[in-house]
Amino acid sequence: MTQAPQAQAPAPAPISTSAPAAPASTPATAVATKTVDVPSLLNRWQVVAVAACVLFAVLTAALQLLGWQANRAAADNTEQLVRVQGIQSTLFRADALATTSFLVGGLERPEQRQAYDDAIDRVTRQIADAAQAQPADSEVLAALNSVVNTFTTTNTQARDNNRQGFPVGAEYLRGASTQLRDEAQPLLQALTDANATRAEDELGAQQPFLILLPGLAAMALLWWVNTQLSQVFRRRFNVGIGAAFVTVGALTLLAAAVSSSQNGANDDLRNGSYRVAVAEATARTAANDAKSNESRRLGAQGSGAVFEEGWQAAAATVSDNASPATLELWRAYSDLHVSVVDLEESGKYDQAVALATTSAADGPTAALDAFDQASQDVVSRAATVATDELRSGNSIFLLLAALTLLLGLGAAGLATRGIAQRRREYA
Repeated sequence: MTQAPQAQAPAPAPISTSAPAAPASTPATAVATKTVDVPSLLNRWQVVAVAACVLFAVLTAALQLLGWQANRAAADNTEQLVRVQGIQSTLFRADALATTSFLVGGLERPEQRQAYDDAIDRVTRQIADAAQAQPADSEVLAALNSVVNTFTTTNTQARDNNRQGFPVGAEYLRGASTQLRDEAQPLLQALTDANATRAEDELGAQQPFLILLPGLAAMALLWWVNTQLSQVFRRRFNVGIGAAFVTVGALTLLAAAVSSSQNGANDDLRNGSYRVAVAEATARTAANDAKSNESRRLGAQGSGAVFEEGWQAAAATVSDNASPATLELWRAYSDLHVSVVDLEESGKYDQAVALATTSAADGPTAALDAFDQASQDVVSRAATVATDELRSGNSIFLLLAALTLLLGLGAAGLATRGIAQRRREYA
């Protein structure tokens, strides 16, 4: 039996080697692109760089001008302080002359009368000069002038009565001295305090650290601009911005160095010639106050212990403030005062008065006059040194302010040029 042929298996489908066909359409992928407006950025950076340089120049120059003005004001206020202390010292000298001459009955000695008149004339001129020099003091000086007029009028009445032997003259004299201390002294102290405060505030007005701030701020902004430029143009440094940075930095260091040097010089003045002038003027006032208290003690004839207390207080002030050049002269007078007191306390009143009022070279009046003249000389020299140094070394601030403005504007030009170079590269 013949077997039926087996059915052939179907042939495998041919493998296609071609890539699958792409779909007819695919969703489009949105790509966000950020467009950088480089010209606008360059314009903004240029504004920042130029503004930093210009503001640095203006602010630093303004601080330097303020330093210049502070030194001038310190010199003016120091002169006014010495002037006011001169008024105070001369007034107490006039009181000392009046009380001393009053111890001698009848007509006072012509030389003492002339010395008193000269002292009052000097006070009048000094008050007028002080009012003109410092308008802020004019109101108090006007009140002081009125007190001085009353003081001189009362002293004139005391002398007139003393020449005629009237006891009431002593009352007028005591009234004049009391008025000087109760009315004139507070006004003079207020003027002294105000002018000392102004002078010392101006001496301390230099600000070395403050003057660094505009420069440091400008340098920080210039550094930031350079950093932005380097990120866009792949250059680490921009020559124009770098030159502006160096210029601002050099000017800042120079300004701070000059301000620091002047601040140190002002500290030396405050602790040196300025302090000597103020302290010596204080000593001169106290010395004349002591001499007046000596005469008032003798005038009280045995009941003047309170005036000796005043003398001791004034003497302590002199000892604390007198310079080495005048301290020995004060001690010479002080020793003679002890002799006057010893004579009075031992019952030798007439001899005590004779010693206190003598015009001999070895008497207390001559010793006090020697101290007074030497003290005036010390005050004058020290005040002149202080004011001259404040004014003579002050011109450097004006020169530096002009240089800062000029080179600061130059730095702004360098920054503009540096950014202009990048603008040309981009174009």
